[in-house]
Amino acid sequence: MIDECGTRPMRRIGEIAEASGLTVRTLHYYEEIGLLVPTARTAAGHRLYGPETVERLYRICLLRQLGLPLDGIRAGLESGAADARTLMIDHLAALETRLVAEHRLRSRLVHLIRALSSNEESQNDAAPNDASSNEDTTGDLLSVLEDMTMLETTLNRRIAILVYEDIEAAFDDLIRVFGFGPGELTRDPDGNVVHGEIEAGDGEFWLHPESEAFGLRSPKNLDGASSTMAVMVDDVDAHYRHALEHGATIRYEPVDQEYGYREYSAVDSEGHLWSFMKPLP
Repeated sequence: MIDECGTRPMRRIGEIAEASGLTVRTLHYYEEIGLLVPTARTAAGHRLYGPETVERLYRICLLRQLGLPLDGIRAGLESGAADARTLMIDHLAALETRLVAEHRLRSRLVHLIRALSSNEESQNDAAPNDASSNEDTTGDLLSVLEDMTMLETTLNRRIAILVYEDIEAAFDDLIRVFGFGPGELTRDPDGNVVHGEIEAGDGEFWLHPESEAFGLRSPKNLDGASSTMAVMVDDVDAHYRHALEHGATIRYEPVDQEYGYREYSAVDSEGHLWSFMKPLP
């Protein structure tokens, strides 16, 4: 789609969501807080995104990968510290580093496979008790393990899943009280919410319904929680005041802990225990 001047390509919100991996609901939220405002709208009110907005979204997504909170991303964009060219140069450097590591890992695996094949052939030709033909591949295996760790190809993502009796109510409460970014709600054909997602900095939480088959219960129906969620925030005291003003049930106020964090604790609408913290200087 081209804008009214006929010069700039415009993208609809569905295209932007699919390309970025963000949900439409998240893009709506970014618009609501002024982080990413559509370039224009169609006569029917559909959101349209031009090149400058897409560039801004690229910067937002890169800063999210660095783990910056939305307030930090906004500050970086407004200060000019997160200009697209600088981020692209850093992005390219990171990709090149990864490509070098992947090429090194491939070379080591090829060498190791050849060494193991050679060992098998030597063992077939050697006397039963002759171990001289065995090449020690321990060092190569350790190098492969190091490269695998650097690339982090085994574990790509971690998601915490919390069980709720009423997912929709919990979803709204977590966003309003604790300031989590809205993901999306998924409904079954009857309109019942069966899945929810909320954003928390560089990660996210999934909201799961109770389940007889898997023995899953909300703390609300267990008379207690068996775990706690810890979330890093920029300002523990400011976050505490916001949560308190919006009706949070506080377990303890902000305090400097002996293990090096300032934190406070609260429970949500169904009894899940949350700790909001920041490392002490």
